[in-house]
Amino acid sequence: MLDKHLYSFFDYLTYEKRYSSHTVTSYKNDLSQFITYLNPHQEDLNIAEINYQQIRAWVSVLIKNKISARSVNRKLSSLKSFFKFLQRIQVIEVNPMSKISGPKTPKRLPVFVDEHQMEDLFTEIAFEEGFNGVRDKLILDLFYQTGIRRSELTHLKEVDVDLFNSTIKVLGKRNKERIIPISLSLKRNLESYLRVKQELNLSNIMLLVSEKGHTLSDQSVYRSVKKYLSQVTTIQKKSPHILRHTFATHLLNNGADINAVKDLLGHANLSATQIYTHNTIEKLKKSYKQAHPRGE
Repeated sequence: MLDKHLYSFFDYLTYEKRYSSHTVTSYKNDLSQFITYLNPHQEDLNIAEINYQQIRAWVSVLIKNKISARSVNRKLSSLKSFFKFLQRIQVIEVNPMSKISGPKTPKRLPVFVDEHQMEDLFTEIAFEEGFNGVRDKLILDLFYQTGIRRSELTHLKEVDVDLFNSTIKVLGKRNKERIIPISLSLKRNLESYLRVKQELNLSNIMLLVSEKGHTLSDQSVYRSVKKYLSQVTTIQKKSPHILRHTFATHLLNNGADINAVKDLLGHANLSATQIYTHNTIEKLKKSYKQAHPRGE
């Protein structure tokens, strides 16, 4: 019975919430760890009998095993979504997560790539010859100039690109659509890519494809981003999400309205966007210390 509810939950995340395969895998891993803790001998487990004391005990074990507060909170978020789903389909009446609070995590500023490094990426770095190079340059440009998520990028279709109006249509979390304007340079990169794609008869309806015409996986996109970011920056993490951070930070550093940035990112509320203002404040502090006679 438990397996049945788990499969239903993962289908819900995939087809209704439209979470990426990477995110769904994280949920699966978190729930699997919790269930293994409760039921190490694979006996019958009555899901309706799981209580908050058991969850608190599991959290204590995680902390004792030196799992970071951030990771613990992510695991608790997975449990919270699962039990909320069980309430929704009336498998349980009381949500055991209602009495659970996670460990406090220190606030970390979003990591981003400097503006001059991003400029070097598109003007100094030699991309691979042929179709792959044209596509990879477009991938990096799309991330940096639109701030879209990796799963949003891999789900883009050719019809989502409106070159006439210089926009792209993105389907984000909770099936919310948003229209993002594109610059003239990004438009030209899109035109170049689509022209090469057509010349090679890669007739996949998805925008981004492999040189054999297959839809690109999240892993392929990650590898391309890491490959080229490694040539311009020494930051530890070189992922598509870092380019999303970079997009938001550079906009705010250059005076963009925070509500506009919120809409471009597809955030449900302003608090999710406000974290990027801290980078702006840090930049102001640095400028102040460098420029004011008594700034030190």
